[in-house]
Amino acid sequence: MTDLLYSDVEESLRSSVRGALKRTVDPSTVAALYDAPDTDVSSVWSALAGDLGLAGLLVPEEWGGAGASAREASVVLEELGRAVAPVPFLESAVIATTALLAVDARDVLPQVASGDRRAVLVLPWSARAGAWSAGEAVTAPVAGALGADLFLVPTSVDGTVRLVLHETADVTPLTSLDMSRPLASVAPTDEGRVLAEGEAAVAAVDAALAAGAALLASEQLGLAQWCLETTVEYAKTRIQFARPIGSFQAIKHRLADLYLEVTQAQAAARYAADTLAAQDPDAPVAQAVAQSYCSDVAVHAAEEALQLHGGIGMTWEHGVHLYLKRAKSDQLALGTPAAHRADLAGLVDLPQH
Repeated sequence: MTDLLYSDVEESLRSSVRGALKRTVDPSTVAALYDAPDTDVSSVWSALAGDLGLAGLLVPEEWGGAGASAREASVVLEELGRAVAPVPFLESAVIATTALLAVDARDVLPQVASGDRRAVLVLPWSARAGAWSAGEAVTAPVAGALGADLFLVPTSVDGTVRLVLHETADVTPLTSLDMSRPLASVAPTDEGRVLAEGEAAVAAVDAALAAGAALLASEQLGLAQWCLETTVEYAKTRIQFARPIGSFQAIKHRLADLYLEVTQAQAAARYAADTLAAQDPDAPVAQAVAQSYCSDVAVHAAEEALQLHGGIGMTWEHGVHLYLKRAKSDQLALGTPAAHRADLAGLVDLPQH
């Protein structure tokens, strides 16, 4: 039977990640990226990838990794979502690493697992499994490309898809809604090395995008939980008309409704991570459900947080705007909710209208 509860190992991992994030990142750190995109936030990634070894979380131990599963990765992403951490964990340690594992790139994986080199799958950030195309000379917008060392580029040669590993590329920053996950255009500048071609290449890319979508739901869950918890605490202490605003029935109803949404999102995100870890045949359905639901919940939670914080929530100095931007950009990442609902309809044999 599927167990969606967190294990002792997962809770210990959560504690370590949360502690590292508290030491290295706060809302002011993230907000600085909007005024100065070149602000150095490398210490955050160093703490996670180097000190905690999270860059190789999904890499088998024989190749220098931790040999963990998607369940552990989901816990990490919940904490990254809670902190809107400006790190490429999802892009490198999940998506690109899944592609490298799928093609058995054992000469590259130890470098990625150690955190010495970062990898990125060069596809538009809106791509999803079964809905992407190869062969663009310049690809945009790509998440996780800035600062990357290894570029996994799907190309098409005479109708055959190849997954090519490049070590150099022209990477041009783009203006992003969410500067904690910057986007860029990417144009490879070396000949590259073919890692796989044909069905193997397509399967590797699809596996990477599917893993990304499944675990993005956990990031969205962590973000929504922060928004809910922070707003509840604010409602307890903000006094209006000589009463805490949380005592007003209208506020109670909104927060109660949001609590139910976030709780349901947790079940969806956990199930997506569990089926991915277990290679369960139900994984595609779980991923489509998680993305079609958690994306909207994260946006709604951030909107409610901003509105229920009142005037202070509208200010640049408060951290709520960072969560709204991350939530909205995540909603468009790796397939929109509408796209995933369309995928879900096909998976469960529902007619599409």
